[in-house]
Amino acid sequence: MHNVNANGATIPALGFGTFRMSGPDVLRMVPQVLTLGYRHIDTAQIYGNEAEVGEGIANSGVKRGDVFLTTKVWVSNYKRAAFLRSVDESLGKLRTDYVDLLLLHWPNEAVPLAEQIAALNEVHKAGKVRHIGVSNFNRALLAEAVRLSDAPIVTNQIEIHPYIDQSVMLEAAHKAGQSVTAYYAMADGKVFADPVLKGIADRHGHSVAQVVLRWLVQQDGVIALSKTVGEQRAAENLAIFDFELSKDDMAAIHGLARPDGRIVSPDGLAPAWD
Repeated sequence: MHNVNANGATIPALGFGTFRMSGPDVLRMVPQVLTLGYRHIDTAQIYGNEAEVGEGIANSGVKRGDVFLTTKVWVSNYKRAAFLRSVDESLGKLRTDYVDLLLLHWPNEAVPLAEQIAALNEVHKAGKVRHIGVSNFNRALLAEAVRLSDAPIVTNQIEIHPYIDQSVMLEAAHKAGQSVTAYYAMADGKVFADPVLKGIADRHGHSVAQVVLRWLVQQDGVIALSKTVGEQRAAENLAIFDFELSKDDMAAIHGLARPDGRIVSPDGLAPAWD
């Protein structure tokens, strides 16, 4: 596996995501994926499984310092006092005295962005967070976050899959020295029936999931999150660093993007997307 370097952070290019994973599945899968060779685990306060992620890492036999651990502060905790309290609660659940990356999970206009960024910087300065970032930000919010922050913003975690064109956001991140972390890579399962992706997968002797994840990590500065509750699929998803997609393959996958490709855009949370 290769790493992505962004504003001082060194982040494994493939992470294991735990969105919508039950506690028992997290307890089973986190030690398994770390044994397989994953070194990047992604969770969030709102997922309700930070305690299981922490227990899974502790039970894995892999040193905490060898795992890049990300969590996210939920929007209801953005006021300073709640923010600081929630981070301490997350650290307790995760059984660690720091996380490698802490993100603002979604925009929240009810709390000034300056207050949110100041709280991120406060926990960063206190050593509770190695790096800071955001999630689901548009270009304007991202630029404002950079302007307000003393510590560098290292990533923007956003929806990326073959059916959405995020080139504008990728360009904005690259100009700011940031990475982009891709979630929903499988487009809620839509990729598996796609004839273009199936054709590319057949030519390379790999699965559609492997092709999509390879497409992501082969792009400059992009980190991919994979998620599965199956041990065999987890091993398969990790096996994407021994082949390379051609320029034509990459272009064909990019060509699947369509104007209505976005899947995740919850009312009351989503910004005005670029």
